[in-house]
Amino acid sequence: MSETTLDRAPVVAAQPVAIDLSVVIPAYNEERRLGATLTAVLGYLRGTSLRWELIVVDDGSTDGTAALARRVARDEPGVRVLRHPANRGKGCAVRHGVLASRGGQVLFTDADLATPIEELAGLRATLALGADAAIGSRACPGARVETPQHVVRRLLGTLGNRLIQASAVPGVADTQCGFKLFDGEKARLAFGRARVDGWGFDVEILRAFSRRGWVVREVPVRWAHQPGSKLRPHHYLRMLIELCRVLAGRR
Repeated sequence: MSETTLDRAPVVAAQPVAIDLSVVIPAYNEERRLGATLTAVLGYLRGTSLRWELIVVDDGSTDGTAALARRVARDEPGVRVLRHPANRGKGCAVRHGVLASRGGQVLFTDADLATPIEELAGLRATLALGADAAIGSRACPGARVETPQHVVRRLLGTLGNRLIQASAVPGVADTQCGFKLFDGEKARLAFGRARVDGWGFDVEILRAFSRRGWVVREVPVRWAHQPGSKLRPHHYLRMLIELCRVLAGRR
């Protein structure tokens, strides 16, 4: 078992890539859902020929999330657990997981697995065709939203996406789906310069890729809203503030 308690971001070390895929799962008070997610992800990874690692970042949980992740890691040497002593935000958790990763490709997926892990195949195929980032999308043709969000959240999400497209990431219809695959080296460079700790981190990273001329492609995925989401209506206001900071280049 490997567990690290983080007070600051891991140092990105230059090293030969010995791992094909790193899977990063941020988790905050996810004791009820994380076990099933880890079972599904590990079952999928064990069925591939990939050299992989799975990194769970416990973002200062106050329930049994960290203990659950540790139990899984004791039985599976490919699992690593990083812990924040206090809650820092989803963006911070994903950033630290990516910076600790060693894979040639890095997948970030939400702890609720709203997008099934089997959708990874489509993202990997997109990277194989030359993309630097393949992001799961609920908005492009071919996507299947099996269980929609509440109408208020759908409305807020739609308005937010329109604002993001107009101001920060033109041409990307769905920046917020929690299922994204990156070229590992480029991801570590982008996340190493990122500063957004909250829900708006996706926009900061996609904008960084775009400004560097790295190719971002949306990939239609299956998606189903899961009960117990941590995203609340007031978080959309916080995301707007984070978007303004990204556009202003504030760090």
